[in-house]
Amino acid sequence: MKTQSITADFVKTICWQGNSIVDWASGIRYELDGTKKHLDYHYPYDFDSAINSRDGVYVFFYQKLGTKGLLLKNGDIVKEINRSYYCANAYEFPAVFVTLENTTYLIHCPIAYNQLDFENVETGEIITNIDGRDLSDRFYSRLEVSPNSTFLMSKGWVWHPLDEIVVFDIIKCLNNPKLLDDPQLCPNVGVEICTASFIDDETVVIGSSDEIFNEDNIECLPPKHIALWDLKTNELSKPVRTKDSTANLYAIDSSQAWDMFCFPKIVNIITGETIAENKEIDSGKQNSSIINIKASVPAIIFNNQTKQIAIMADEKITVLSLY
Repeated sequence: MKTQSITADFVKTICWQGNSIVDWASGIRYELDGTKKHLDYHYPYDFDSAINSRDGVYVFFYQKLGTKGLLLKNGDIVKEINRSYYCANAYEFPAVFVTLENTTYLIHCPIAYNQLDFENVETGEIITNIDGRDLSDRFYSRLEVSPNSTFLMSKGWVWHPLDEIVVFDIIKCLNNPKLLDDPQLCPNVGVEICTASFIDDETVVIGSSDEIFNEDNIECLPPKHIALWDLKTNELSKPVRTKDSTANLYAIDSSQAWDMFCFPKIVNIITGETIAENKEIDSGKQNSSIINIKASVPAIIFNNQTKQIAIMADEKITVLSLY
């Protein structure tokens, strides 16, 4: 594991754009060689998180535990984005971009906390907001799109509260938005799943917490274990337990993943072995979409192309690389 530190100036949000890290809210681009470039704009509001489309044209930054966000195109404001106030101060703002046939959508919950929708970023049309939606009492959060944009995953929660992982077939949902209220895939387990990450368009690495809700169904995934979830068969691989708690996973490939719970580590997701770790770096204790508003949770971003991690804390950006 290689570690690099970049001094940041009043950093507010971080987002990968190629091999650069951009603070869209403060208007600064950081290069990995330590150089920085001030952009032509900044936005003086308490934004603390950001995402961008894969081509970098569209950016959305927002308050992780708030209701307000801004959608940009090439640095210019397109519109303000809002979500419901309901429990907004308790869990991560749900938002992710996806581009299909040259059309980019922002997937979020603009109508209600429990209504997942696709919004065309160019026209503003919410194409999935149709009559007849049958909403369930589910909080969507930590949205993630599979590498080839086949599936959408929500790593949110349901009341009492309990973290859950649900996956949707994107094309099927666009053809029939009512499917957004009836997740097509969910692991058949008896424990809370607190973390998950796409390995590819067929496999997800998942990790369980110590919360059990069905004692009769924990053999396939016991508490505090990780496993690979096959989306085609809806079956799990043999679960393994790691040396340290794994609760914030980012898949590197079919055999390795970053885990950022407490401190950075690279784990073998087949054997549970810890390959590398750095206990000198505080990467926070996030193990859920639900976050204590008083907790210190550093911003963590993953570069899907280079498999690097960046952590923002204390006017510093720490970049972690495999080699």
